[in-house]
Amino acid sequence: MGKVLITNHPLIQHKLSLLRDKNTAPKEFRALIAEISMLMCFEATRDIPLKEVEIETPVGLAKTKVIAGRKLAIVPILRAGLGMVDGILTLLPTTRVGHVGLYRDPETLQPVEYYSKLPVDLSERDVIVLDPMLATGGSAVWAISEIKNHSPKTIKYMGIIAAPEGLSALETAHPDVDIYIASLDERLDEKAYIIPGLGDAGDRIFGTK
Repeated sequence: MGKVLITNHPLIQHKLSLLRDKNTAPKEFRALIAEISMLMCFEATRDIPLKEVEIETPVGLAKTKVIAGRKLAIVPILRAGLGMVDGILTLLPTTRVGHVGLYRDPETLQPVEYYSKLPVDLSERDVIVLDPMLATGGSAVWAISEIKNHSPKTIKYMGIIAAPEGLSALETAHPDVDIYIASLDERLDEKAYIIPGLGDAGDRIFGTK
């Protein structure tokens, strides 16, 4: 069974408050998304296996640990998920990046695919799916289903803000997926926006509204 972890570290919660503020400009908003994602990545990669190696320091030999050859991939859900990529690549610069493009039909509120490009060796990798907002959960559920068709070793989901409805939908559809978020908010409104949330993450990242 997957686990749900709300990362309530003080640095994350402080930056999340700034992220929610309607007066935060796109440039600062993008920086905050990247910083929060980088901090959350520490928790999401906590279980990466290590191996012991021997290295020579300037004053002697040391037995120490390095990552044991684990192959990772991150898959942002376009377009808002792109805002989370740079923060993670700062920590994990050799990580492969796939992309899944979805938009929510304004009438049905269901996800519609318009793009998918994933690493060819996904079956050899552990995957982290990225999307700042887990609202209805439809996009995350669809994207993870698509990724499962390529038989990755493991899948995790990393978001920033979730609604109870979206969290429940993702847990129900993919009970084997670990979920990492920074806040579980109150509810969805009639237009499926998270309340209190932060508005449309994609629009705020790219300054399109």
